Amino acid sequence: MSKVGRVAAGVSLLAALCVPPGQALADPESSLVGAAPVPELVLDGDSFSLQDAFAILEGRPVTARLAPDAQANMGRTRAGALAALDNQRVYGWNQALGPLKDRPLSPEQAEQFQRNVLRSHAAGVGEPLPDNVVRLALILKANQMARGTVGVRPEVPQRLLDMVNAGVVPRMPQVGSLGTGDLQPQAAAGLAALGEDAPVRYRGEEGPASELLPKAGLPRDFTFEAGEALPIISGSTVLAATLMDAVHRATVLADQAEAAFALFMEATRAERGSLGARTHKERHIPEENAVAARLRAMVAGSDWMTEEGRKRLDPANYHPRVQDAVSVRAAPHIMAGLRHVLADARRALVREANSSTSNPLIFKSDKGPGYEFVMGGNWDGSVMGHLADTLNAEITDLGVLSQELSGRLLSPRWSYGLPANLAGGTVGLNSGMVQVQTVAAALIPEMQARATPAGTLSRPVKDGQEDHNTMAMASARHLHENLDRLEVVLAVQYLMAAQGIDLIASQMSGLALGAVTRSLLTEIRRYVAPLGEDRYQTPDLERAVWLVHHGYLTPSLAR
Repeated sequence: MSKVGRVAAGVSLLAALCVPPGQALADPESSLVGAAPVPELVLDGDSFSLQDAFAILEGRPVTARLAPDAQANMGRTRAGALAALDNQRVYGWNQALGPLKDRPLSPEQAEQFQRNVLRSHAAGVGEPLPDNVVRLALILKANQMARGTVGVRPEVPQRLLDMVNAGVVPRMPQVGSLGTGDLQPQAAAGLAALGEDAPVRYRGEEGPASELLPKAGLPRDFTFEAGEALPIISGSTVLAATLMDAVHRATVLADQAEAAFALFMEATRAERGSLGARTHKERHIPEENAVAARLRAMVAGSDWMTEEGRKRLDPANYHPRVQDAVSVRAAPHIMAGLRHVLADARRALVREANSSTSNPLIFKSDKGPGYEFVMGGNWDGSVMGHLADTLNAEITDLGVLSQELSGRLLSPRWSYGLPANLAGGTVGLNSGMVQVQTVAAALIPEMQARATPAGTLSRPVKDGQEDHNTMAMASARHLHENLDRLEVVLAVQYLMAAQGIDLIASQMSGLALGAVTRSLLTEIRRYVAPLGEDRYQTPDLERAVWLVHHGYLTPSLAR
């Protein structure tokens, strides 16, 4: 994925720049060392779960194999498919592909055709997909093949799983797929499975599959027989894996957005009434009820968000606050939109993982004994592409909300008395955090531009044979870029809300923060000291981005 907004220099440089003496940022990957592996995945084409997917994406050790019943079913389908070829001309089996679909292939050409299909389709460019997304894509492909509807031998998905189990990761370029299957990236994986010179990674080394497969203890060469290359590239498993990764990331950021908002409420001593269960129950949106309940739990026990807390900064001129701004009162509803789309995406992705998404499919004949090929468009990625676009819109709206909230903290009028610019020393002599907030503001138009739905931008290709294309991989890539940006925007909000709390803490003496918000503030202050006199701001923000990216600021009640 794009690394827009990420701390590209990595943990070691960040530690050198940002961490106070004697205090190091823990590497979250270290928590995986010695962790119990995921139970062995037994793929039957029907029971793969998002929990399985998320474990793979988190980098936990995994092994996978085909269920015996699935292997037997695949063998029967393969035999039936080969028999049916005697009486049927079939796309990708004894006919060519795409605009050349009407060109017949002889049995003698079948094996070379499989190799040529992968070579001609492996034309993608750009940054490779992350290793764990590739591993997940290969496992999804094997699971879909295990359904026994695409006519490949069991050895084909097993070859993909052998690479995953051995730690061999094909390098799949991101750019090229139009949502009509995952032709370019999956073709690169297919070439690697054949043992050609397509690039792979193995134990940190990158090189051609022909050299690294034997190092991993796998046979270098493999052969795809008639009809087996097309199921490798047909379908949208790379798109599904990429969207699963986005859903996983977005869920963590949704948790942290709620926590950042709870800190904002403490800093501005917000009205607690806007979180009331009765109000949200009347909207009949389950996700909104859940968001409001989590926010109530995070600020539970807060004395800051009371009339006494609101009086403390200027008792002589205090007037009861009638209600907070729209961005504060409507936040549970706005945040619920993201949760709602995430729930839709999870349901769609579970279906996708356990579906037949190739073309053609092979079924038992409904006209008599034997099997028959049926041509269709099950490879299309439209549903996932539009979900990615909708999720991106919600992510962007959340970024806009976060930026608006952090902007309110700069103004004494809008923040109800916080020092201007959140300056820690003499205001004027010190400019405070105004430019930290500008970083968030600078990213919002970039997010808004990337939130334009690519799924509405179809264009015909391949001599009109593929005349409607979902552009779903563009949607997924834009979504991940905006998730990168949202990490920075939320980091800004965390820093500023924590600063606002610390600046007035002495005036709020004797009043408690909520238990969860207090623990969030403590966690931030482990790594970023409060801003007193102006100082170099980039290291503070880089450190906060790192904390958000690795989920350190996820409240315990969301885990």
